[in-house]
Amino acid sequence: MNGPRPVPSYAVVVPTLGRPSLNRCLAALAASPGPGPARVVIVHDRPGEDGTVPGLEIPEVLRPVTVVVPGRARGPAAARNTGAAAAGPVPWIVFLDDDVVPSSTWGEDLARDLATASFDTGAVTARIDVPLPVDRRPTDWERNTAGLATARWITADMAFRREALDASGGFDERFRRAFREDADLALRLLAGGWILAAGTRRTTHPVRPADRWISVRQQAGNADDVLMRRLHGPDWWSRAHAPRGRIPRHLAVTAAGAGALCCAAFGRRTAAAVCAAAWLAGTAEFAFARIAPGPRTREEITRMILTSAVIPAAATWHRLRGHVVHRGAHPLGPARRPSLNPALPDEPLREEVGS
Repeated sequence: MNGPRPVPSYAVVVPTLGRPSLNRCLAALAASPGPGPARVVIVHDRPGEDGTVPGLEIPEVLRPVTVVVPGRARGPAAARNTGAAAAGPVPWIVFLDDDVVPSSTWGEDLARDLATASFDTGAVTARIDVPLPVDRRPTDWERNTAGLATARWITADMAFRREALDASGGFDERFRRAFREDADLALRLLAGGWILAAGTRRTTHPVRPADRWISVRQQAGNADDVLMRRLHGPDWWSRAHAPRGRIPRHLAVTAAGAGALCCAAFGRRTAAAVCAAAWLAGTAEFAFARIAPGPRTREEITRMILTSAVIPAAATWHRLRGHVVHRGAHPLGPARRPSLNPALPDEPLREEVGS
């Protein structure tokens, strides 16, 4: 009778901008029982002018295996690639965001996830928990963060087989924000015949503080969506299990607003009034859709009205910017999985999703 499969060694890579949440992440990692990481790589993406990185609070148990390397200030995709290069010859690399908190049994659960992964499993996801208020309805920002709990592939906590990561060429560094770079890599792994499996370990992703205009800044992701279309085709939404969002409505509302301004400038008062009414109706519908499920406090309502008037134009601008910036983008190609028997064709694409 075969005994239990040995637990493969792994490294943990944590890109960071030096946020205070990193200390809590590392403390939870250090306190978790089970086989520890062979190496912890912290990629500090805000090194000093001379290239040095500031001192960090590394738990004592992790100090012997921890290295801190400077990033290139090119976003999380590039930082993860830098960390993977410094992780050493380990069969698995686990990427954690610096604002997550691994569970009290994370180490043991991760060991089980890796030990039970099939040879063609390229990555194993974690189960993400986003704590929300229990005494009131969540705000728009809190609901947005809660979407991470149902995201199919999220690098807030995701373990990649080194062989699969090398075959893919790593994260695509054209994604400069923490958005879509994980879906892009997942689609390339699936196209190459790898399996993406759902693990058992749990990680908490708290809702971090945000200012009034965070939802407007997030519209920069519309440029990343254009890049995804260039790389993976028009049906990438369904294959990546990504929501389509409101971009068609944002384009229509922005067009109505621009039409109102143009008609007014040329003295077409009736046409300007019609376009302005369409813009106002679209903005009001958008604001109500965001206000209705929330706490409906004065501050939240004010925030939703202000940002709902700006978001359509911001989304349209970033969409157009994406078409310009990524007009010549070419796909990296699938991350081919080596076949056990070269004479046999690779198996069709599969993914394993836990209940």
